[in-house]
Amino acid sequence: MDKTIMLLGGNYYQMTAVKAAKELGCHVITVDYLPNNPAHKYADEYYNVSTTDMESVLKLARSLKIDGIVSYASDVSAPTAAYVAEKMNLPTNPYEAVVKLTHKDLIRPFMEKYHFHTPKGMGFQKYEDAKKFFEELKNPVMIKPADASGSKGVSKIFEEWEFESAYRKAKEYSNSKTVIVEEFIEREGYQIAGDGFLIDGKLVFTGFMNEHFDRLCNPLVPIGESFPSILPKKLKEKGRTEIQRLLSYLGMKNGAVNLDFIVDKEGNIYILEIGPRNGGNLITDAIKYASGVDLAKYTVMSALGIDCSELHEEPVRTFTSSYVVHAQKDGEYRGIQISDEIKKDIVRFDMFITKGEQVHRFNNGGYGMGAMIIRHKSIDEMLYRMDHMEEYIKLLV
Repeated sequence: MDKTIMLLGGNYYQMTAVKAAKELGCHVITVDYLPNNPAHKYADEYYNVSTTDMESVLKLARSLKIDGIVSYASDVSAPTAAYVAEKMNLPTNPYEAVVKLTHKDLIRPFMEKYHFHTPKGMGFQKYEDAKKFFEELKNPVMIKPADASGSKGVSKIFEEWEFESAYRKAKEYSNSKTVIVEEFIEREGYQIAGDGFLIDGKLVFTGFMNEHFDRLCNPLVPIGESFPSILPKKLKEKGRTEIQRLLSYLGMKNGAVNLDFIVDKEGNIYILEIGPRNGGNLITDAIKYASGVDLAKYTVMSALGIDCSELHEEPVRTFTSSYVVHAQKDGEYRGIQISDEIKKDIVRFDMFITKGEQVHRFNNGGYGMGAMIIRHKSIDEMLYRMDHMEEYIKLLV
């Protein structure tokens, strides 16, 4: 394939897109400000430019005469990809829609306008205004950055004395220095994550997954996802309908979307986030292992304007989960113990650190120490393992 594609970012999870593009025969260019990121070694060219510097990326893209641009597994650089693509008349979703989806303070009012179920919440840049709104809500309350990823800066607070610290932390992680204060919605069952894919405005694929958290560490930061979701068929269809409705209102047309929603006790769908990109945490990879559907390949094809109409949902062949290796406390990494029972079912495993390095308690997705894809014999086994992973994998810290 005589096509040049630019991929924004080169971290471990973004290697999937680089490899997919190379398998398609593309000339691959990676861009970010971290030259030691592992995905760069699989690319044909690397340029040290910040993925959030839209004008610099545009200038580079024009000079290299690229045929497509992708922000894979990153909300932060998604607006840059859309901006560059629009300026160069390359395949893309609308820049304004991508900006809304990557800024919680913009998408929440948009959803309210079109009568979606959404937590009562607002974005604030002034502490006094945020505190006043917080006092109007019933505890517990969620505090989060408007435009961060990886659950960075997210807090669930129960008491007034906790507010200031949570607000400061959220603001620190927000590029726009905007903090979301919103009511907490009690979910029924698992939070639902996964990846979907749009072709000509239609959601043709929805890989719904169960999202898992470490109850012994931080219940707000996902440690992995399991596929397929156990959500009842009726609620899957309801979730799919709501997601399609939102994407249609936004004018989203093609490519991958990362999904996060919950169902409350009344069966109402609350869309927490839709990222205009593939998911991180090896979500796309787990879907491929489980069903054979290679969404990373279609993401590259879509960005190049190549027909993706052959994409369709396939039956799940194996019960598969992604898992982020993490520490439950700060300290020095001494090693990892993996039980024989689960070791034989690990089909992919990479560690990001070596013995002696300092590690942090898993307070956000940036503190992951490694990643796995694990196959399971049954749904029950898969769910039990993911909810009790401390019985199978122990970090020595």
